[in-house]
Amino acid sequence: MKFIRISFNGREFQAVLDGEKVFIPEGQFFNFYNLSDVFILPPCIPTKAVCVGLNYKDHIEEMNDKIPQEPTLFLKPATAVIGNGDQIILPEMSERVDYEGELAIVIGKKAKDIKEEDAKDYIFGYTIANDVTARDLQAKDGQWTRAKSFDTFLPIGPWIVTDLDPSSLDITTYVNGEIKQKSNTKNLIFNVFKLVSFISHIMTLNPGDIILTGTPSGIGPLKHGDTVTVEIEGIGKLTNRVK
Repeated sequence: MKFIRISFNGREFQAVLDGEKVFIPEGQFFNFYNLSDVFILPPCIPTKAVCVGLNYKDHIEEMNDKIPQEPTLFLKPATAVIGNGDQIILPEMSERVDYEGELAIVIGKKAKDIKEEDAKDYIFGYTIANDVTARDLQAKDGQWTRAKSFDTFLPIGPWIVTDLDPSSLDITTYVNGEIKQKSNTKNLIFNVFKLVSFISHIMTLNPGDIILTGTPSGIGPLKHGDTVTVEIEGIGKLTNRVK
């Protein structure tokens, strides 16, 4: 099932998507509208986005890094979140801003100190994310907070898919229609359920929080006027223009 957040007639709704029809609950019934008639919002409102760096072997090689013994974590603020179709704004203080296409986990209920074998019970579903990064600032600072946290640096969407096996999904990133990243989630070093469990032993995960599972090789820069699309098998496409 696909869940979507939309704006329609000045109001925001949580809705169900079936094909090109959006079903909005109204009392005991549903009203439905065409997807083309509504504005798609980010599919959830996280209190935090927990991100995993260096989780594809090919990306580790690309970055000349070592395979980590444990997941490498960082945070992106909720203020960085934008939705499908929104613009990524290039900050003046950076000279290189990169795309990073990723599978994102959406937490469904409060999770703290959970076992890996129980992690599936705490996952609501999956969506697509682009971990936009000011690469020059990341290198300059030696840590990642500034480089990852600018407003508009976390496009997510366009919806959440609940009935999905995350173990082997093709993931592809396009810039202006040209393939830049192409891999599969079977190449993750730490799988989805390991990540949820590991992170829950560090911090409480709240409903609506998201976990970005890492990006494959092929990262590269964006410039004004570019269109970047991240496509994940079984979910769809997340597309944003760069300004």
